[in-house]
Amino acid sequence: MTKHIFVTGGVASSLGKGLTASSLGRLLKMRGLRVTMQKLDPYINVDPGTMNPFEHGEVFVTDDGGETDLDLGHYERFIDENLTRSSNATTGSIYQAVLAAERRGDYLGKTVQVIPHVTDEIKRRIRRLATEDVDVVITEVGGTVGDIEILPFLEAIRQFKNEVGRDNVLYLHVTLVPFIGPSGEQKTKPTQHSVTELRSRGVQPDVIVCRSEDPLSDSLKRKISLMCDVEERAVINAADARNIYELPLILHEEGLDTFVCESLKLEVEADLTPWENLVSRVDAATQPVRIGLIGKYVELQDAYLSVVESLKHAGFHYGAKVEIDWIQAEDVEGLLASGRLTELDGMVIPGGFGPRGIEGKIAAAAFSRENLVPCLGLCLGMQVMTIEFARHVLGLSEANSTEFDAASKDPVIDLMLEQRDVSDKGGTMRLGAYYAVLQPGSQVATLYGENVVSERHRHRYEFNYNYRTRFEAAGFICSGTSPDKRLVEFIELNDHPYWVGTQAHPEFKSRPDRAHPLFRGLIEAALEFRRGRVGLMSNVAVATEVAH
Repeated sequence: MTKHIFVTGGVASSLGKGLTASSLGRLLKMRGLRVTMQKLDPYINVDPGTMNPFEHGEVFVTDDGGETDLDLGHYERFIDENLTRSSNATTGSIYQAVLAAERRGDYLGKTVQVIPHVTDEIKRRIRRLATEDVDVVITEVGGTVGDIEILPFLEAIRQFKNEVGRDNVLYLHVTLVPFIGPSGEQKTKPTQHSVTELRSRGVQPDVIVCRSEDPLSDSLKRKISLMCDVEERAVINAADARNIYELPLILHEEGLDTFVCESLKLEVEADLTPWENLVSRVDAATQPVRIGLIGKYVELQDAYLSVVESLKHAGFHYGAKVEIDWIQAEDVEGLLASGRLTELDGMVIPGGFGPRGIEGKIAAAAFSRENLVPCLGLCLGMQVMTIEFARHVLGLSEANSTEFDAASKDPVIDLMLEQRDVSDKGGTMRLGAYYAVLQPGSQVATLYGENVVSERHRHRYEFNYNYRTRFEAAGFICSGTSPDKRLVEFIELNDHPYWVGTQAHPEFKSRPDRAHPLFRGLIEAALEFRRGRVGLMSNVAVATEVAH
């Protein structure tokens, strides 16, 4: 029977519940278990697709077109499994399903209540992941114990244990053990209060993962064990790590996966060698390379979480330590005058929506093209690269996207015909995995090592095919298209070391031990560009010294 692990959090948000759950998933997978994961989010939005990135960070997209919480990105990167829209459920989507059932008459006229109707729907979402080819389902409950929004979820997971059997469920609670400077002590009281609150809802944690700045002493672990009624070996310390990919090894050293497997009666042995090799490569990545991220939401770095991780993965591949220069798109034109962009070895222009910062992104694309700076454009990034080329190479000075100028004289980026009605902001996009056919011998085909690829999408505007002939005559290569050749999926230049754009979001498929080809290409080109730039600066310095 499928085993279930429920991960809750207390004391404060942003403690790393998602990373803890992901790390446990990785550890169980390294024991040969088949693992899948799920996030239950307490907000009332149906999904995060219409939420401002400042509200909730990036929107992660699954192959089947689900717009989900960013924690699913952590899940996929750690357990290396492609998840689905079923791996994310929100209060909004749950109530939507309950109300639809009520309208259909499924409840036979009964009064619809949180218990049992809402909690039953939550349990149904959990059960549908427990298929025959899954050994363990890890479900993270979003929010913090004590929040009013998560009460139905806590009640549902409380009921769940009785329904599937006590040997098939484990509760893991993540808390904070803060260091109080004036007293010079780590304090367990917040953990005690958090567990008391959780127990008041009928959930007794089996494991407590204590987040702390520095390692906990054995005496503090014993105290938490005594006060919170868990075994001493089930008090797991997750002290701050050098990097997030070290966390599975830290938790293994603390005995987390061993205790979990014993509690769930899973007799399997661990082979951590592949992950240990990965962490060694991460530690060995020291060669600096500076990448500018030209974004609209750079004040909240989680808005570009998958992009950042994908850059790091490519750095691991080449032994490079990626230094990200967070550049507000609205400031680019001023930064051009200051010379800050000349310090970059490469740049990424990521996705986004709306007109703010677009001219800055176009200016950045122009700088990278004219100065042979490696550049990767993602979704909107590809679109602004297209607009830039149209304006400054083709001479179409009014070229634009109809997203930003509906009356553009030269709409080189436009809506597909079937997407003209955009009244439903959540239902008119090209979402999820789509195939593309790559031009043999092109830069992207060489990077992928194949001519047919699948990437995830999240957009509604496209390259205007009516302009393709003019673009390609000027050296702009449409190096990948949809199988029916109607949609341009990849672009590149034939006289630039790396000026590549894609309509897709390849950052969603990168893995720490298997960097995405497009990001590998960017970092490889950026390292080469850096070597040339450093060499030029050295030659100038020598010439100056000789002249003096």
